[in-house]
Amino acid sequence: MRAHLGDQLVIESPATGDGKRDGEIVGLHHADGTPPYDVHWSDTDEVTLVFPGPDAHIRHLDQAPGGTAQESHPGAGQAAAVAAPKPRTRTPEAGIVGRRVAEERRRQGLSLDETARRARMAPQYLAHLEERPADPTMAALIRLADALGTTATALLDEGADLPPGQAHALPQPQLRDLAPDECRALLSTHGVGRVAVTASSGHPAILPVNYEVVDEAIAFRTAPDSVAAAAAEAEVAFEVDHLDDTLSRGWSVLAVGPASVVTEPEAVRSLTQHAHTTPWAGGEREMWVSIRPTSLTGRRITPAEQ
Repeated sequence: MRAHLGDQLVIESPATGDGKRDGEIVGLHHADGTPPYDVHWSDTDEVTLVFPGPDAHIRHLDQAPGGTAQESHPGAGQAAAVAAPKPRTRTPEAGIVGRRVAEERRRQGLSLDETARRARMAPQYLAHLEERPADPTMAALIRLADALGTTATALLDEGADLPPGQAHALPQPQLRDLAPDECRALLSTHGVGRVAVTASSGHPAILPVNYEVVDEAIAFRTAPDSVAAAAAEAEVAFEVDHLDDTLSRGWSVLAVGPASVVTEPEAVRSLTQHAHTTPWAGGEREMWVSIRPTSLTGRRITPAEQ
């Protein structure tokens, strides 16, 4: 028995009264198309690893629905569906894995077809995974993670409630300073950063905020009575970073400078219209604060040879 991605696996068991079951082959484990297969079943919308028995046959993509079986597996017994090779620690929220896959491939500029080819699965199944609630097997997750240069854990977000940086340090790390141009490039145009302020109580506070970069100024919006509003008319520090636990490397950028409230109506209107997202914290946050960095520094940790 040999199959291609997108072919149908059909199981007919008239002797046992189980009727017929079919599903799309969405994953191959051998380059020559021999079993086992990852099969997306049409009746349960689940994907399982299948070792086809003699009651199974392949319906190829170019074969009409009423076509006859072309091949059968020589082994004995019914087709057995077994669990993924590695159990998950938890079930992800419905559709969240597909959303992360779609976001990551778009960020990398990859088409759906190219991602499916790299992951050795049918484009139809990848589209299904991205657009509808689905629960792929760990084998499919691993292939997708490899195709996107990430990890299955990252796609599942199993470390969402843990602080980053818990991996082991590199055996020979290299810590180097970043030039101002590199810092500006890493700040990019928007994201989530942390602003350090002195609260009205006199205590220091560090708060995450959604920010924009406009004309080399860092802008974020908040509520007038919030702790973050204490940044206005003061010198503040603003930090962004990225940590890669898998590779134990990362970078950070620190901007220091005076902050002020944006009061010019046209400037406020422009910031609001061109903002990439509303504040994740929600609520009424219409006060824009702009930071003009007088100091922009950063550092990056990489393996010594890079």
